[in-house]
Amino acid sequence: MKMDLGRNLQVFSIGSLVVLLLLGFVGITQPMGITHYEIDTVHSMILFRAKHNDVSYNYGRFNEFTGKIMISVDAVTERTVEFEVKAASVDTGNEKRDQHLRSSDFFSAKQFPLITFKSTKVVEKEGKEDVLEVTGDLELHGVKKSITVDVEITGRATGKDGESLIGFESIFTIKRSEFGMTYGIGPVSDEIQLIVSIEAKHA
Repeated sequence: MKMDLGRNLQVFSIGSLVVLLLLGFVGITQPMGITHYEIDTVHSMILFRAKHNDVSYNYGRFNEFTGKIMISVDAVTERTVEFEVKAASVDTGNEKRDQHLRSSDFFSAKQFPLITFKSTKVVEKEGKEDVLEVTGDLELHGVKKSITVDVEITGRATGKDGESLIGFESIFTIKRSEFGMTYGIGPVSDEIQLIVSIEAKHA
C-alpha cells in the first residue's frame, strides 16, 4: 500500500494506520518522516555457542554493541535494522580463551574491530504471526555476506517514562569458515549458533 503524503501532510488516512498496525509498531510511530528506535543495550544481548570436541557447547557473548531500527512513514515498506558490534568485547568467561578469540586465529579484532549487520529487506513472514523475515549484509572478519533470518517480535509495552518499547529475538546459525575464520575447525565447530535478543525504545 502506498501513502500519498504529498497531497496531505497533516492527516493520516485510515488505510495508513491499518498498514502501520500490520507492521506491529502500534503506538510508536510519528506522523511524518522517519521514526528511530534505539536498541537498549542494557536489556539486550548477543550470545553465541560453539561445540567443542564434538562433545559440549561453549557459550559466549559480546558486551559492546549498538544498533537502531528505522521506519519511514512515507514509504512504510522501508524498514531497516542496523547493528555494530565490537569484536574485542567477546566474553566467554575465560580471559585466556577470550584473548585467543581476539587474536588472528579467530576474530582478528585489531584488524577487523567491528562486526556489522545492515538489513536490505524486511518483510512479514508468510503464515507466521509476529515473525519478520530479515535479509541483510553481515560483515565479519572482513568478509561481507548476505544472510536471511527469522526475527520474532517478542513483545510491546510502554516504559516507565512513557516511551514505547518493542522486543525482538532471532536464533540462527552461520558457518565461520564462510567468513574466513578457519582456525581449529574440528576441535571447535564450524557452525556457530547466534542468539540475538533485543529491546528497542522510541528514540
